[in-house]
Amino acid sequence: MLSEQEKLHLTTQIVLDINEVKDIDLLLERILTSVRRIFNADAGSIYLKEKDTLKFSYTQNDTLQSRLSSGRKLIYRSFFIPVNDRSIAGYVANHNKTVNIADVYQLSNTTPYTFDSSFDELSNYRTTSMLTVPMTNPRGEVLGVMQVINGQGMDRQVVPFEPSDESLIRHFATSAALAIERARMTRDIILRMISMAELRDPRETGAHVNRVGAYSVEIYEGWAREKGIPSEDVTRQKDVLRMAAMLHDVGKVAISDLILKKPARLNLDEFEIMKSHTFLGARLFRDINSDFDEVAAQVALNHHEKWDGTGYPGHMNPFTEKPLPGYEDESHQPRPKRAEEIPIFGRIVAVADVYDALCSRRSYKEPWDEDRILEEMRKSSGFHFDPEVVDAFFSCLDVLKSIAERYPDLE
Repeated sequence: MLSEQEKLHLTTQIVLDINEVKDIDLLLERILTSVRRIFNADAGSIYLKEKDTLKFSYTQNDTLQSRLSSGRKLIYRSFFIPVNDRSIAGYVANHNKTVNIADVYQLSNTTPYTFDSSFDELSNYRTTSMLTVPMTNPRGEVLGVMQVINGQGMDRQVVPFEPSDESLIRHFATSAALAIERARMTRDIILRMISMAELRDPRETGAHVNRVGAYSVEIYEGWAREKGIPSEDVTRQKDVLRMAAMLHDVGKVAISDLILKKPARLNLDEFEIMKSHTFLGARLFRDINSDFDEVAAQVALNHHEKWDGTGYPGHMNPFTEKPLPGYEDESHQPRPKRAEEIPIFGRIVAVADVYDALCSRRSYKEPWDEDRILEEMRKSSGFHFDPEVVDAFFSCLDVLKSIAERYPDLE
Protein backbone atom coordinates (compact mmCIF):
# COMPACT_ATOMS: atom_id res chain seq x y z
CA MET A 1 0.00 0.00 0.00
CA LEU A 2 1.12 3.55 -0.68
CA SER A 3 1.99 5.99 2.09
CA GLU A 4 0.10 9.27 2.35
CA GLN A 5 3.09 11.11 0.88
CA GLU A 6 3.30 8.65 -2.01
CA LYS A 7 -0.44 9.00 -2.68
CA LEU A 8 -0.14 12.80 -2.78
CA HIS A 9 2.85 12.69 -5.12
CA LEU A 10 1.12 10.20 -7.43
CA THR A 11 -2.05 12.30 -7.42
CA THR A 12 -0.10 15.36 -8.56
CA GLN A 13 1.52 13.40 -11.39
CA ILE A 14 -1.78 11.90 -12.53
CA VAL A 15 -3.66 15.21 -12.47
CA LEU A 16 -1.11 16.57 -14.95
CA ASP A 17 -1.54 13.43 -17.07
CA ILE A 18 -5.34 13.47 -17.29
CA ASN A 19 -5.33 17.12 -18.36
CA GLU A 20 -3.66 15.98 -21.61
CA VAL A 21 -6.64 13.78 -22.59
CA LYS A 22 -9.15 15.50 -24.90
CA ASP A 23 -11.83 12.86 -25.53
CA ILE A 24 -14.45 12.45 -22.80
CA ASP A 25 -14.83 8.66 -23.03
CA LEU A 26 -11.10 8.02 -22.92
CA LEU A 27 -10.73 10.57 -20.15
CA LEU A 28 -13.18 8.64 -17.95
CA GLU A 29 -11.12 5.49 -18.52
CA ARG A 30 -7.90 7.32 -17.56
CA ILE A 31 -9.47 8.95 -14.49
CA LEU A 32 -10.85 5.71 -13.10
CA THR A 33 -7.65 3.77 -13.77
CA SER A 34 -5.67 6.49 -12.00
CA VAL A 35 -7.86 6.89 -8.93
CA ARG A 36 -7.96 3.13 -8.41
CA ARG A 37 -4.17 3.05 -8.59
CA ILE A 38 -3.85 5.79 -5.96
CA PHE A 39 -6.21 4.11 -3.50
CA ASN A 40 -5.40 0.50 -4.44
CA ALA A 41 -9.03 -0.26 -5.24
CA ASP A 42 -10.16 -3.44 -6.97
CA ALA A 43 -13.03 -1.74 -8.81
CA GLY A 44 -14.72 1.56 -9.44
CA SER A 45 -17.34 3.47 -11.42
CA ILE A 46 -18.03 6.96 -12.70
CA TYR A 47 -21.47 8.51 -13.03
CA LEU A 48 -21.99 11.74 -14.99
CA LYS A 49 -24.81 14.08 -14.06
CA GLU A 50 -27.45 14.78 -16.72
CA LYS A 51 -30.16 17.11 -15.42
CA ASP A 52 -31.71 15.35 -12.38
CA THR A 53 -30.16 11.94 -13.04
CA LEU A 54 -26.78 10.25 -12.89
CA LYS A 55 -25.68 8.28 -15.95
CA PHE A 56 -23.58 5.20 -15.24
CA SER A 57 -20.81 6.10 -17.68
CA TYR A 58 -17.73 3.97 -17.01
CA THR A 59 -16.69 1.06 -14.79
CA GLN A 60 -13.69 -1.17 -14.09
CA ASN A 61 -13.30 -4.33 -12.00
CA ASP A 62 -10.01 -6.21 -11.74
CA THR A 63 -11.57 -9.33 -10.20
CA LEU A 64 -14.13 -9.71 -12.98
CA GLN A 65 -11.53 -8.77 -15.61
CA SER A 66 -9.26 -11.57 -14.37
CA ARG A 67 -11.99 -14.10 -15.18
CA LEU A 68 -11.87 -13.16 -18.88
CA SER A 69 -9.45 -14.51 -21.47
CA SER A 70 -6.55 -12.33 -22.58
CA GLY A 71 -7.53 -9.33 -24.70
CA ARG A 72 -11.21 -9.44 -23.67
CA LYS A 73 -12.95 -6.52 -21.98
CA LEU A 74 -15.71 -6.21 -19.45
CA ILE A 75 -19.07 -5.48 -21.04
CA TYR A 76 -21.27 -2.95 -19.29
CA ARG A 77 -24.40 -1.03 -20.11
CA SER A 78 -25.22 2.56 -19.30
CA PHE A 79 -28.21 3.27 -17.08
CA PHE A 80 -29.64 6.20 -15.14
CA ILE A 81 -30.37 6.65 -11.46
CA PRO A 82 -32.15 9.65 -9.94
CA VAL A 83 -30.27 12.24 -7.92
CA ASN A 84 -31.95 11.57 -4.59
CA ASP A 85 -31.16 9.95 -1.25
CA ARG A 86 -32.17 6.40 -2.12
CA SER A 87 -28.87 5.25 -3.66
CA ILE A 88 -25.33 5.92 -2.44
CA ALA A 89 -24.28 7.73 -5.63
CA GLY A 90 -27.55 9.66 -5.74
CA TYR A 91 -27.12 10.78 -2.12
CA VAL A 92 -23.53 11.94 -2.76
CA ALA A 93 -24.64 13.98 -5.79
CA ASN A 94 -27.72 15.33 -4.01
CA HIS A 95 -25.81 16.60 -0.96
CA ASN A 96 -22.34 17.17 -2.47
CA LYS A 97 -20.88 14.98 0.29
CA THR A 98 -18.25 12.25 0.43
CA VAL A 99 -19.43 8.87 1.77
CA ASN A 100 -16.94 6.31 3.08
CA ILE A 101 -18.45 2.88 3.89
CA ALA A 102 -16.50 0.01 5.44
CA ASP A 103 -19.04 -2.65 4.40
CA VAL A 104 -22.03 -1.85 2.21
CA TYR A 105 -23.86 -4.94 3.52
CA GLN A 106 -23.70 -3.59 7.06
CA LEU A 107 -25.34 -0.19 6.54
CA SER A 108 -27.08 1.33 9.53
CA ASN A 109 -30.86 1.55 9.48
CA THR A 110 -30.47 5.28 10.00
CA THR A 111 -28.82 5.92 6.62
CA PRO A 112 -31.25 7.26 4.01
CA TYR A 113 -29.56 5.33 1.19
CA THR A 114 -29.35 1.60 0.50
CA PHE A 115 -26.98 -0.62 -1.43
CA ASP A 116 -28.33 -2.41 -4.51
CA SER A 117 -26.81 -5.91 -4.40
CA SER A 118 -28.28 -7.09 -7.73
CA PHE A 119 -24.99 -6.62 -9.63
CA ASP A 120 -23.08 -8.65 -7.04
CA GLU A 121 -25.61 -11.44 -7.33
CA LEU A 122 -25.50 -11.49 -11.12
CA SER A 123 -21.70 -11.36 -11.38
CA ASN A 124 -20.77 -13.44 -8.33
CA TYR A 125 -18.83 -10.49 -6.94
CA ARG A 126 -18.71 -9.24 -3.34
CA THR A 127 -18.71 -5.46 -2.88
CA THR A 128 -17.50 -4.52 0.58
CA SER A 129 -15.71 -1.20 1.14
CA MET A 130 -16.78 1.80 -0.92
CA LEU A 131 -15.58 5.41 -1.11
CA THR A 132 -17.90 7.69 -3.10
CA VAL A 133 -17.15 11.33 -3.85
CA PRO A 134 -18.82 14.12 -5.86
CA MET A 135 -16.94 15.63 -8.79
CA THR A 136 -17.51 19.38 -8.64
CA ASN A 137 -16.37 22.30 -10.78
CA PRO A 138 -15.03 25.60 -9.35
CA ARG A 139 -18.60 26.92 -9.21
CA GLY A 140 -19.52 24.13 -6.81
CA GLU A 141 -21.75 22.38 -9.36
CA VAL A 142 -21.78 18.59 -9.22
CA LEU A 143 -20.74 17.18 -12.61
CA GLY A 144 -20.79 13.56 -11.53
CA VAL A 145 -19.84 11.00 -8.93
CA MET A 146 -16.70 8.88 -8.61
CA GLN A 147 -16.79 5.61 -6.71
CA VAL A 148 -13.89 3.32 -5.75
CA ILE A 149 -14.70 -0.15 -4.44
CA ASN A 150 -12.91 -2.75 -2.30
CA GLY A 151 -9.70 -1.22 -1.05
CA GLN A 152 -6.94 -3.81 -0.92
CA GLY A 153 -4.37 -4.52 1.80
CA MET A 154 -0.88 -5.94 1.45
CA ASP A 155 -2.07 -9.48 0.64
CA ARG A 156 -5.00 -8.25 -1.50
CA GLN A 157 -7.56 -8.77 1.24
CA VAL A 158 -10.39 -6.24 1.18
CA VAL A 159 -9.93 -3.40 3.68
CA PRO A 160 -11.83 -0.17 4.38
CA PHE A 161 -10.64 3.06 2.86
CA GLU A 162 -8.85 5.31 5.35
CA PRO A 163 -10.53 8.49 6.64
CA SER A 164 -7.42 10.33 5.43
CA ASP A 165 -8.26 9.16 1.88
CA GLU A 166 -11.40 11.28 1.85
CA SER A 167 -9.77 14.70 1.45
CA LEU A 168 -7.28 13.38 -1.12
CA ILE A 169 -9.91 11.74 -3.32
CA ARG A 170 -11.98 14.92 -3.09
CA HIS A 171 -8.99 16.90 -4.36
CA PHE A 172 -8.49 14.40 -7.17
CA ALA A 173 -12.19 14.47 -8.05
CA THR A 174 -12.16 18.27 -8.36
CA SER A 175 -9.22 18.14 -10.76
CA ALA A 176 -10.95 15.34 -12.70
CA ALA A 177 -14.11 17.47 -12.95
CA LEU A 178 -12.12 20.29 -14.57
CA ALA A 179 -10.71 17.87 -17.13
CA ILE A 180 -14.21 16.49 -17.76
CA GLU A 181 -15.58 19.98 -18.39
CA ARG A 182 -12.85 20.64 -20.96
CA ALA A 183 -13.37 17.26 -22.62
CA ARG A 184 -17.12 17.82 -22.77
CA MET A 185 -16.50 21.17 -24.43
CA THR A 186 -14.29 19.48 -27.03
CA ARG A 187 -16.93 16.79 -27.65
CA ASP A 188 -19.63 19.48 -27.95
CA ILE A 189 -17.59 21.40 -30.53
CA ILE A 190 -17.11 18.24 -32.59
CA LEU A 191 -20.81 17.39 -32.35
CA ARG A 192 -21.73 20.90 -33.49
CA MET A 193 -19.56 20.37 -36.55
CA ILE A 194 -21.38 17.08 -37.07
CA SER A 195 -24.71 18.88 -36.68
CA MET A 196 -23.78 21.11 -39.61
CA ALA A 197 -23.18 17.99 -41.68
CA GLU A 198 -26.43 16.49 -40.38
CA LEU A 199 -28.34 19.51 -41.71
CA ARG A 200 -27.07 18.47 -45.12
CA ASP A 201 -27.02 14.68 -44.73
CA PRO A 202 -29.58 13.17 -42.30
CA ARG A 203 -27.45 10.02 -42.02
CA GLU A 204 -24.61 11.95 -40.39
CA THR A 205 -25.98 11.94 -36.84
CA GLY A 206 -24.33 12.38 -33.48
CA ALA A 207 -25.15 8.77 -32.57
CA HIS A 208 -23.56 7.48 -35.79
CA VAL A 209 -20.31 9.39 -35.37
CA ASN A 210 -20.06 8.51 -31.68
CA ARG A 211 -20.39 4.85 -32.57
CA VAL A 212 -17.85 5.06 -35.39
CA GLY A 213 -15.40 6.88 -33.10
CA ALA A 214 -15.81 4.36 -30.29
CA TYR A 215 -15.69 1.35 -32.65
CA SER A 216 -12.49 2.70 -34.21
CA VAL A 217 -10.73 2.90 -30.85
CA GLU A 218 -11.67 -0.67 -29.91
CA ILE A 219 -10.57 -2.02 -33.30
CA TYR A 220 -7.32 -0.08 -33.08
CA GLU A 221 -6.59 -1.52 -29.63
CA GLY A 222 -7.09 -5.05 -30.95
CA TRP A 223 -4.92 -4.40 -34.01
CA ALA A 224 -2.19 -2.72 -31.95
CA ARG A 225 -2.15 -5.56 -29.42
CA GLU A 226 -1.45 -8.10 -32.19
CA LYS A 227 1.26 -5.81 -33.60
CA GLY A 228 2.96 -5.48 -30.23
CA ILE A 229 2.71 -1.69 -30.21
CA PRO A 230 3.76 -0.24 -26.81
CA SER A 231 0.81 0.58 -24.55
CA GLU A 232 1.90 4.20 -24.06
CA ASP A 233 1.80 4.74 -27.84
CA VAL A 234 -1.64 3.13 -28.05
CA THR A 235 -2.95 5.31 -25.22
CA ARG A 236 -1.73 8.48 -26.93
CA GLN A 237 -3.11 7.54 -30.34
CA LYS A 238 -6.53 6.46 -29.02
CA ASP A 239 -7.30 10.01 -27.94
CA VAL A 240 -6.75 11.60 -31.36
CA LEU A 241 -8.29 8.68 -33.27
CA ARG A 242 -11.53 8.84 -31.26
CA MET A 243 -12.10 12.48 -32.21
CA ALA A 244 -10.79 12.21 -35.77
CA ALA A 245 -13.00 9.21 -36.56
CA MET A 246 -16.06 11.20 -35.52
CA LEU A 247 -15.21 13.75 -38.23
CA HIS A 248 -14.61 11.25 -41.04
CA ASP A 249 -17.48 12.61 -43.19
CA VAL A 250 -17.32 16.28 -42.22
CA GLY A 251 -16.48 17.19 -45.84
CA LYS A 252 -20.11 16.50 -46.74
CA VAL A 253 -20.94 20.04 -45.60
CA ALA A 254 -19.62 21.12 -49.02
CA ILE A 255 -21.81 18.73 -51.05
CA SER A 256 -25.05 19.93 -52.64
CA ASP A 257 -28.37 18.97 -51.04
CA LEU A 258 -29.50 17.76 -54.45
CA ILE A 259 -26.93 14.99 -54.17
CA LEU A 260 -26.90 14.34 -50.42
CA LYS A 261 -30.67 14.09 -50.16
CA LYS A 262 -31.39 12.43 -53.48
CA PRO A 263 -33.75 9.50 -52.74
CA ALA A 264 -32.57 7.47 -55.74
CA ARG A 265 -29.18 6.02 -56.67
CA LEU A 266 -26.62 8.65 -57.75
CA ASN A 267 -25.58 8.77 -61.40
CA LEU A 268 -21.89 8.70 -62.33
CA ASP A 269 -21.46 12.49 -62.35
CA GLU A 270 -23.22 12.86 -59.02
CA PHE A 271 -21.11 10.09 -57.50
CA GLU A 272 -17.94 11.86 -58.63
CA ILE A 273 -19.09 14.96 -56.78
CA MET A 274 -19.97 12.91 -53.70
CA LYS A 275 -16.48 11.40 -53.69
CA SER A 276 -15.03 14.88 -53.23
CA HIS A 277 -16.18 14.94 -49.58
CA THR A 278 -12.99 13.03 -48.74
CA PHE A 279 -10.49 15.67 -49.83
CA LEU A 280 -12.81 18.54 -48.96
CA GLY A 281 -12.93 17.18 -45.40
CA ALA A 282 -9.14 16.90 -45.32
CA ARG A 283 -8.86 20.56 -46.34
CA LEU A 284 -10.54 21.62 -43.10
CA PHE A 285 -7.35 20.55 -41.34
CA ARG A 286 -4.98 22.38 -43.71
CA ASP A 287 -2.97 23.99 -40.91
CA ILE A 288 -1.45 21.03 -39.09
CA ASN A 289 -0.86 22.29 -35.55
CA SER A 290 -1.38 19.07 -33.60
CA ASP A 291 -1.54 15.29 -33.84
CA PHE A 292 -5.31 15.63 -33.99
CA ASP A 293 -5.19 17.85 -37.10
CA GLU A 294 -2.90 15.36 -38.81
CA VAL A 295 -4.98 12.29 -37.98
CA ALA A 296 -8.31 14.02 -38.74
CA ALA A 297 -7.06 15.00 -42.21
CA GLN A 298 -5.73 11.46 -42.73
CA VAL A 299 -9.02 9.83 -41.77
CA ALA A 300 -11.20 12.19 -43.83
CA LEU A 301 -9.05 11.62 -46.90
CA ASN A 302 -8.59 7.85 -46.65
CA HIS A 303 -11.70 6.25 -45.16
CA HIS A 304 -13.07 5.29 -48.62
CA GLU A 305 -9.85 3.71 -49.87
CA LYS A 306 -10.02 -0.07 -50.33
CA TRP A 307 -7.44 -2.72 -49.62
CA ASP A 308 -7.56 -4.03 -53.21
CA GLY A 309 -7.01 -0.58 -54.77
CA THR A 310 -10.57 0.11 -55.96
CA GLY A 311 -11.37 2.94 -53.56
CA TYR A 312 -11.01 6.72 -53.74
CA PRO A 313 -9.68 9.44 -53.91
CA GLY A 314 -6.25 7.81 -54.28
CA HIS A 315 -2.78 9.34 -54.21
CA MET A 316 -3.79 12.98 -54.53
CA ASN A 317 -3.01 16.35 -53.04
CA PRO A 318 -6.30 17.32 -51.32
CA PHE A 319 -5.65 21.01 -51.92
CA THR A 320 -4.78 20.93 -55.63
CA GLU A 321 -6.80 17.76 -56.45
CA LYS A 322 -3.84 16.66 -58.59
CA PRO A 323 -2.01 13.33 -58.36
CA LEU A 324 1.01 13.17 -56.12
CA PRO A 325 4.26 13.03 -58.10
CA GLY A 326 4.81 9.53 -59.45
CA TYR A 327 1.26 8.37 -58.68
CA GLU A 328 -0.59 9.18 -61.91
CA ASP A 329 -2.44 6.45 -63.75
CA GLU A 330 -2.63 6.19 -67.55
CA SER A 331 -5.47 8.73 -67.56
CA HIS A 332 -3.39 11.21 -65.54
CA GLN A 333 -5.67 10.67 -62.54
CA PRO A 334 -4.51 9.82 -59.02
CA ARG A 335 -3.76 6.11 -58.71
CA PRO A 336 -5.91 4.51 -55.98
CA LYS A 337 -4.14 3.54 -52.79
CA ARG A 338 -3.95 -0.14 -52.01
CA ALA A 339 -3.02 -2.32 -49.04
CA GLU A 340 -0.59 -0.65 -46.64
CA GLU A 341 -0.36 2.46 -48.80
CA ILE A 342 -3.58 3.37 -46.98
CA PRO A 343 -2.78 4.82 -43.53
CA ILE A 344 -3.82 2.50 -40.73
CA PHE A 345 -6.38 4.89 -39.26
CA GLY A 346 -8.07 5.16 -42.65
CA ARG A 347 -8.23 1.36 -42.83
CA ILE A 348 -9.71 1.15 -39.34
CA VAL A 349 -12.36 3.83 -39.80
CA ALA A 350 -13.40 2.19 -43.09
CA VAL A 351 -14.31 -0.98 -41.18
CA ALA A 352 -16.04 0.91 -38.36
CA ASP A 353 -18.05 3.09 -40.77
CA VAL A 354 -19.27 0.24 -42.97
CA TYR A 355 -20.16 -1.91 -39.97
CA ASP A 356 -22.27 0.88 -38.50
CA ALA A 357 -23.94 1.58 -41.84
CA LEU A 358 -24.95 -2.07 -42.21
CA CYS A 359 -26.34 -2.13 -38.64
CA SER A 360 -28.34 1.09 -39.08
CA ARG A 361 -31.69 1.97 -40.59
CA ARG A 362 -31.49 4.31 -43.56
CA SER A 363 -34.16 5.93 -45.72
CA TYR A 364 -33.30 3.43 -48.44
CA LYS A 365 -32.84 0.27 -46.31
CA GLU A 366 -33.64 -1.52 -43.07
CA PRO A 367 -30.85 -2.69 -40.74
CA TRP A 368 -29.30 -5.94 -41.84
CA ASP A 369 -29.54 -8.92 -39.51
CA GLU A 370 -26.39 -9.84 -37.61
CA ASP A 371 -25.51 -13.00 -39.56
CA ARG A 372 -25.72 -11.13 -42.86
CA ILE A 373 -23.59 -8.26 -41.51
CA LEU A 374 -20.85 -10.53 -40.21
CA GLU A 375 -20.80 -12.55 -43.41
CA GLU A 376 -20.39 -9.32 -45.41
CA MET A 377 -17.50 -8.20 -43.18
CA ARG A 378 -15.79 -11.57 -43.64
CA LYS A 379 -16.29 -11.54 -47.42
CA SER A 380 -14.86 -8.01 -47.62
CA SER A 381 -11.62 -9.02 -45.90
CA GLY A 382 -8.75 -8.77 -48.38
CA PHE A 383 -10.90 -6.81 -50.85
CA HIS A 384 -12.50 -3.79 -49.24
CA PHE A 385 -10.77 -4.18 -45.86
CA ASP A 386 -7.34 -4.93 -44.43
CA PRO A 387 -7.55 -8.58 -43.25
CA GLU A 388 -5.70 -7.80 -40.02
CA VAL A 389 -8.13 -5.00 -39.21
CA VAL A 390 -11.05 -7.35 -39.87
CA ASP A 391 -9.48 -9.86 -37.44
CA ALA A 392 -9.25 -7.07 -34.85
CA PHE A 393 -12.88 -6.19 -35.54
CA PHE A 394 -14.06 -9.73 -34.81
CA SER A 395 -11.87 -9.94 -31.70
CA CYS A 396 -13.81 -7.08 -30.05
CA LEU A 397 -17.27 -7.66 -31.52
CA ASP A 398 -18.93 -8.08 -28.12
CA VAL A 399 -17.60 -4.67 -27.05
CA LEU A 400 -18.82 -3.08 -30.31
CA LYS A 401 -22.33 -4.37 -29.62
CA SER A 402 -22.31 -2.79 -26.16
CA ILE A 403 -21.14 0.51 -27.69
CA ALA A 404 -24.10 0.43 -30.08
CA GLU A 405 -26.44 0.18 -27.09
CA ARG A 406 -24.75 3.18 -25.45
CA TYR A 407 -25.27 5.36 -28.53
CA PRO A 408 -28.69 4.43 -29.97
CA ASP A 409 -30.26 6.30 -32.87
CA LEU A 410 -33.05 8.64 -31.84
CA GLU A 411 -36.36 7.57 -33.27
